[in-house]
Amino acid sequence: MRITELLKKQSIELGVKAASKEEAIDRLIALMDAGGRLNDRAGYKEGILARESLGSTAIGEGIAIPHAKVEAVKEPGLAAITVPEGVDYEAFDGSLSNLIFMIAAPAGGEDVHLEALSRLSTLLMNPGFKEALIHAGSKEEFLEVIDQAETERFGKKEEMDEPEKAAEPEKTGFRVLAVTACPTGIAHTYMAAENLENTGKKLGISLKAETDGSGGAQNILTKEEIREAEAIIVAADKNVEMARFDGKPVIMVPVADGIHKAEELIRRAVSGTVPVYHHEGGTSEAEAEGDKSIGRTIYKHLMNGVSHMLPFVIGGGILIALAFLLDDYSIDPSNFGKNTPLAAYLKTIGEQAFGMMLPILAGFIAMSIADRPGLAVGMVAGMVAKMGCTFANPAGGDVNAGFLGALFAGFAGGYLVLGLKKIFSRLPKSLEGIKPVLLYPVLGIFVAAVMTTLINPYMGMINDGLTHFLNGMGGASRIVLGMVLGAMMSIDMGGPFNKAAYVFGTAQLAEGNFEVMAAVMAGGMVPPIAIALCTTFFKKKFTEKERQSGVVNYIMGLSFITEGAIPFAAQDPLRVIPACGIGAAAAGGLSMAFGCTLRAPHGGIFVLPTIGNPLMYLAAVMGGAVAGCLILGLLKKNTEE
Repeated sequence: MRITELLKKQSIELGVKAASKEEAIDRLIALMDAGGRLNDRAGYKEGILARESLGSTAIGEGIAIPHAKVEAVKEPGLAAITVPEGVDYEAFDGSLSNLIFMIAAPAGGEDVHLEALSRLSTLLMNPGFKEALIHAGSKEEFLEVIDQAETERFGKKEEMDEPEKAAEPEKTGFRVLAVTACPTGIAHTYMAAENLENTGKKLGISLKAETDGSGGAQNILTKEEIREAEAIIVAADKNVEMARFDGKPVIMVPVADGIHKAEELIRRAVSGTVPVYHHEGGTSEAEAEGDKSIGRTIYKHLMNGVSHMLPFVIGGGILIALAFLLDDYSIDPSNFGKNTPLAAYLKTIGEQAFGMMLPILAGFIAMSIADRPGLAVGMVAGMVAKMGCTFANPAGGDVNAGFLGALFAGFAGGYLVLGLKKIFSRLPKSLEGIKPVLLYPVLGIFVAAVMTTLINPYMGMINDGLTHFLNGMGGASRIVLGMVLGAMMSIDMGGPFNKAAYVFGTAQLAEGNFEVMAAVMAGGMVPPIAIALCTTFFKKKFTEKERQSGVVNYIMGLSFITEGAIPFAAQDPLRVIPACGIGAAAAGGLSMAFGCTLRAPHGGIFVLPTIGNPLMYLAAVMGGAVAGCLILGLLKKNTEE
C-alpha cells in the first residue's frame, strides 16, 4: 500500500490558518471524516487527545504527526494540512508547525497500512520534501510530490509488492546498532530509525536500526550483529527486549532524542565512554543515568504492580456489585449476594477475581524489580500476606496483613531474587540452567514466605489500626477525608496523586470500607464534567473548537475517565486545576457526608445501581461539578475567536 492510497484529496487542505493546536486537530479530524475513514468521530478525537496527553506529537522542525489507533477508525487513512504561518503544536524545539499529517489506524485487523506510514515518516526526514509540500499550489501537486518522493526512495508499487525484490542487508558488522519504539509505534518509531541511519551514513559510521512498531519488530538485530557492535542506542518510550544486550555498552534515551539528537548519540556511542549494560531485573547503569531517584524507582515498581492488579480489582469488583444488584435480600439477609443462582455465580467469580488482587500486586512488583524470576516469588509471598499466615498459625486467618502486607511481600520478594542472582553469579557456568528453574523459585519462594510471615503480624496491626481509625472517624473527619481524596483525584488527573488516592480506595474495598471508594470515584468524575458544564454555560470563555470538544467531557466524566480534563488543564493550568480541585474536593466530601458506598472500583454512572444511596451520590457529583464549573467560569477570561 502506497502513501497516496491512504491520503485522499478530500482529506487535504492547503494554506490553513489555525490559531491553536486544538483548532488544528479539529480541522484534521474533519478532513479525516470527510475521507470516509471514521465510524465514530468523537471516539477518534478521544484517541487523538489521549495520545497527545502522553506528550506532543510535534517532532520539531515544523512537522507534527498526531495519530491514534482506535476502534473509532473504519479503515486506515491520512489527513494533511499546511499552515504557512505556523501553529504552536508544543514542539520539542519550540518551532511552529507548518506541515501536519494526521494518521488514523484501526484497532483490529491486518496492519497492511503500517509500511506506508513508516515510509511517510521516513520521507519527512529528507531535506526538501517538507518544503515542497508546504509550497504545493494544489492538492494534485501535493499528492504528486509525495508519489514522486516515494517512488524515488522505495521504487514503484510493483517493485515494492514483489517479495523477491526485497532488499537484503548490504553487510553485517555494524559499528552501532539502535532500537526505536514509541507507545503507539506508528510514526516516531520510524522517524527516529531513519534519522539515526541517515546521520550514521553522513558521519561514515555504519548503523542499523530495529523498529519496534505497531505491526511488530522489523529489521531485527541478529545475535552476530549485537556481538560485533561497539554500542547500542535504545531510543524508546516503552519497554523493549533488553536481555540480548547484556554485556554491551548501551545508551537509553527517549525516542525524541533519536529524531533530534542523532549525531550526538552516534558520536557518543563510538566514543568508548558508554557504560556497559547488565541485565538485572530490568535495571541498568544506562537507566540510572537518566534518573537516580530512589523514590522514582520505587514508584515505578509500585505502578507496575498496580497496573497489573487493576483489571482484577475492576472486573471482580463490578461482578460482585452486580451480584448484589441482582439478588433478593428478603430471601436470606445473612447470605445477601448469593441467594439466587445467578447472583451466587456472579459473586463467586467476582470474589475469585478480586481475591487475586494482592498476589498479582506483589508478583508484578517483584517482577519489575527482578524480571521473570521475581514473579513466582512475589506472587506466593503476596498470597502469604493475603492469607495472614503467622508462625503461630501457618494456615492463616489470625491477622489481616492486607494491602500493606502485599506491598512488603512484592518489594521483599523482588530484592531477595536480586540478592540471589548476585550470590549465584559465582556458580560454575555449567549450573546456569538450574538457576531459574530450581534455585530462584525454591529458595526465593521459601525465604520470601518466611519474611512475609514474620512481618504479617505487624502489618496486620497497622492495617487494623487504620481500619479502626477510619471506622471510628466522626462525621466531620470523614468529610475532610473525602475532600482530601477527591482533591487528590483532580490535582494531576491520572498522575501520582490521582493514583495514590485510587490505590487507597481499592485497598479499602478489600477491607470492607466502601465509603472511601465512593468518595474517590466522585472526585475523579468531577473535572471532566465541570469543564463540560463550563463550556456549555460560559461559552464566551472558550473558542468554538473548545466548546465542541467540551461536549465529549460529559461522556468521559460520567464514565469516570478523569483524563478527559487534561487537554484543558494543560492549556490553562492556573485556572483549570484549582477550579476542578475545589469541585472534586466538594464531591468527595459530600459523598462522605451522605454516607454513599461503592463496591465497584470503576464504571462511573454505569454502576450507579450498585451504589449505596445512589440519588445523593449523584447529587454529590453534580454539586462538585457545578462548583468547579462556577469557579472556572469566574477565573477564565472571555476569549476572542
